[in-house]
Amino acid sequence: MNRIFTLFIIGASLALSMSSCNDWLDVRPDTEQKEKDQFSTEKGFQTALTGCYMEMASEDAYGTRMTLTNVENLANLWVIDKATTRKDDYELSSHDYDGDNAKTAVKAIYSSLFKSITQANLIIKNAEVHADAFTTKGMKEIITGEAYAIRAYCQFDVLRLFGQVPQGAQKKVLLPYSEATTIDEIPAYYSFEDYVAKLTKDIETAESLLKDNDPAVRFAYSDLNRTDDDYISNDFLIFRQMRLNYWAVRALHARMALYTGDNKTAYSIAKELITAKLPDGNAVRPLSGTEDFQRGYLSCPNECYFSLSKYDIKSIAAQIFTLNDDDARYRSKHLVISSKMLTELYAGENTEAHNRYNSLWNQRLLDSSAKLWCGFRRYSFDDNAENKSLYYQVIPMLRASETYLIAMETATDLAEANSLYKTYMLAHNVVTTSDFTSPDDMKAWIEDEYRREFYGEGQMFYTYKRLGETDIKWMSTPATELTYIIPLPETEYSTLD
Repeated sequence: MNRIFTLFIIGASLALSMSSCNDWLDVRPDTEQKEKDQFSTEKGFQTALTGCYMEMASEDAYGTRMTLTNVENLANLWVIDKATTRKDDYELSSHDYDGDNAKTAVKAIYSSLFKSITQANLIIKNAEVHADAFTTKGMKEIITGEAYAIRAYCQFDVLRLFGQVPQGAQKKVLLPYSEATTIDEIPAYYSFEDYVAKLTKDIETAESLLKDNDPAVRFAYSDLNRTDDDYISNDFLIFRQMRLNYWAVRALHARMALYTGDNKTAYSIAKELITAKLPDGNAVRPLSGTEDFQRGYLSCPNECYFSLSKYDIKSIAAQIFTLNDDDARYRSKHLVISSKMLTELYAGENTEAHNRYNSLWNQRLLDSSAKLWCGFRRYSFDDNAENKSLYYQVIPMLRASETYLIAMETATDLAEANSLYKTYMLAHNVVTTSDFTSPDDMKAWIEDEYRREFYGEGQMFYTYKRLGETDIKWMSTPATELTYIIPLPETEYSTLD
């Protein structure tokens, strides 16, 4: 059995065995003794960390709502039939945050994020209390570093969803930054500036813990993925390219810096990641090119700094999209885009050559009136494919494409930005000979490219929010500041100033 799949099966089995007690993955430890037992061994810490990733991959978080459906509908990326059973998606696409279905969806997202955060906090706390449980050199630093990174990743998305707009905010929002280890503790609330300071500290702590201990820095991925037991002595350290390793935390740092307006830091880190090499001389994460798409790697696994393993992603996606090119039936419960939207999405691009355009879209859907629609294929793959858990059953979380776009947007030298653009487009199978003649033209293209490149990954709403866009594409009315501030669940203590 593939070892990465084995790792997650072990974690899933443990979760299932504990589910009747609503304990670790539900963040409800019954007693201090249970917590002590959980973290009395290195394996216990590893299991707890696996639980964090599993919660992040749940359908209420990045497994569906925050990537495929709810958050994408905040950006009006899918056509929603008003009569559909997808009531939450319809209300969110209309930005009706008072709707009962929207409230239910938001509460589910919020709850899942804080389950992962609280579990990460348990790991951080107990790693200090039970430091003697670690028997592998550097394991304490690796596990703690990942826990800080998980907390930062989830707390950052709390900011991007529920926080004020990052630039020129008129509405100020206080948000919870949780360092609590039980769901009964009420976390402290912080202003935008203080929240970002805590977020930055967590990211920098994760970087410092991982930099000198993470095998992802010291080994080529081909070595890390070897299955001979005497090479990597601890199974927990293999397949590091999928985890929140050092490079992934740096990519998260670049994303956060861009969002908060620290363009200098965003540029520096993005360029570092683009030029960084592994010990075998290969790029840390190369851009996915035509060869990957020919292999059916539609989630771009080779360019993911961080991805989530989800064995049932295809079956979940099949309930949301029409994955099969041979299936020409349009279903009202499925999320689609119109042929007109697809044309507008790739306006000005060389669609004849563009490997994303030609691979990711099922352009043959017909409804009962013979109107043409387009389905989304990112999670379509051959069930007989090899290494499915490594190359197909993955949810992208941080990709090299994003670091290129960050570097292009924040570069002060237009010639350098144009050079990055040409390299980026070559990975899309498009040879570009003309340059952008102004930074504004390039930034307009970059906004359009975020929409094209990260469809089904939950990034476009945050891009609109970061840029303060009043014109959300395919939205009939102008966006306002309140369009971008999702109210926290009513059970929380958040208030607007």
